[in-house]
Amino acid sequence: MDLLEIRTLSDDAKTSGMLADLLIETVAAGGSVSFMHPLSPDAAREFWRKSFVAAARGERAVLGAWNGETLVGSVTLLLDCPPNQPHRAEIAKMMTRPDHRGKGIATRLMRAAEELAVEKGRTLLVLDTASEEGAAGLYEKLGFTLTGEIPDYALKPHGGLTGTLVYWKRIGRDR
Repeated sequence: MDLLEIRTLSDDAKTSGMLADLLIETVAAGGSVSFMHPLSPDAAREFWRKSFVAAARGERAVLGAWNGETLVGSVTLLLDCPPNQPHRAEIAKMMTRPDHRGKGIATRLMRAAEELAVEKGRTLLVLDTASEEGAAGLYEKLGFTLTGEIPDYALKPHGGLTGTLVYWKRIGRDR
């Protein structure tokens, strides 16, 4: 993955189409990212359209991992927190194409999201991941601390309930 480039994404037809494909592929592979299988292309495109509207307002940032001209992963940094939590950001929609997993893409995306959060003045990152088949090992390797598990939190993309694991990490100057 020497050619891997991480960059903030903007709303254009090509990128939005690739993000929609990535979301559909992730859900089809069992990724617990808030959607059920089968996910329609229209629903996936609408999710990303709304995400980019929120990004234009400064409420989030969508980062993409590119291998040449191919989008191989994405993560969203949620920045729109309540007034009493201006120091916090949340990691969401961490996705790597199934055929590109295990190559360090998610690690690079997470590091880039953390750097961006620090640039935005954030000192705390939070996230959650599915208890079953989630990315707990990745997050723990990156220094996130497990707070606990909420059982039966969400439906898995192909049905059945799964819990969620809640993590946090201090970042920036107040580490």
